[in-house]
Amino acid sequence: MPQRPSHAAEDALPGPQAGPPASPAAAAPPGLPSYALYGEHGRTEAVDWLHCEDIASRSSRHDWEIRPHRHAVLFQILYIARGRAQAQLEGRALALRGPCVLLVPALVPHGFSFEPGIDGLVLTVLEAHLAQRLAATPALAAALMQARHLAWPSAQAPAARAVAEALARLQAEFRAAEAWRDLMLDAALLQLAVALGRAAPALPGRSAESATGPARATAHVRRYRALVEAQFRQQPALAALAAEVGITPTQLNRVCHQVLGHAALAVLHNRLLLEAQRDLAYTTLSIKQVALGLGFADAGYFSRFFRHHTGHAPSRWRALSAAAGTGPAASA
Repeated sequence: MPQRPSHAAEDALPGPQAGPPASPAAAAPPGLPSYALYGEHGRTEAVDWLHCEDIASRSSRHDWEIRPHRHAVLFQILYIARGRAQAQLEGRALALRGPCVLLVPALVPHGFSFEPGIDGLVLTVLEAHLAQRLAATPALAAALMQARHLAWPSAQAPAARAVAEALARLQAEFRAAEAWRDLMLDAALLQLAVALGRAAPALPGRSAESATGPARATAHVRRYRALVEAQFRQQPALAALAAEVGITPTQLNRVCHQVLGHAALAVLHNRLLLEAQRDLAYTTLSIKQVALGLGFADAGYFSRFFRHHTGHAPSRWRALSAAAGTGPAASA
């Protein structure tokens, strides 16, 4: 039966994921787990795009210790109002003390040791969603879409108050069930992004060309995933995407294996499958309409693709989703 992911304080996205995950869990480099929800294997994608929860809700169940891990597609904002924590961020040790914020983009290794009773929250958002919302303001995107630690001397500092108020507004909307909730969440997310951008000192840029080793591989993967996000409905050839990244298809596969633990084609397939799951769970589009909208030549080929990755035919998957209480069929 389809399962709903549990709500997680640290490292979670909410909402129904009716049926199996979009693909087998992506294998991370040895010793570094890749989670959608911290501590839960087998999930690398999620259907909804935002989650907000107190730090204590999940970290207390792990003795306040969140071991180093990373996320393939999730961007996190860790906010500490009061209390202390030790963080591991990209192999660097950081001492955190509230009020402060830690920005953790997708693919960045991180872990935490929290002081029991710490007061704060974790906001988790699908990184592609945030990037889309910030696309019209590249300066703000550049300021936020990187690993950063922002701290203030007291909760009364103007920047600290602005960030805390924006987070409180977003958390309240997340917990509510009012009409047009997604629009309000987007508005609250953008307000928080502006508050964080105003609080963040300018950092010197670092281009992919100047990066070396793992940093360059990660930059290539980020660029590739952005291209997939923009073009997945056209199912572009890997050679064309690799050329846009500026590397060969062989190099693209190599960096995807290095950073994500799977081939470049799996990134495109995972994105297609995630969108198919959304269409099946949340719309009344026919199977043929879903297939054509995702660039498949016919519904039969789409059905074989979907069954190969999920173990279910699209119609069966939709029925399971409705039985689990998700999607329009459940409330019809």
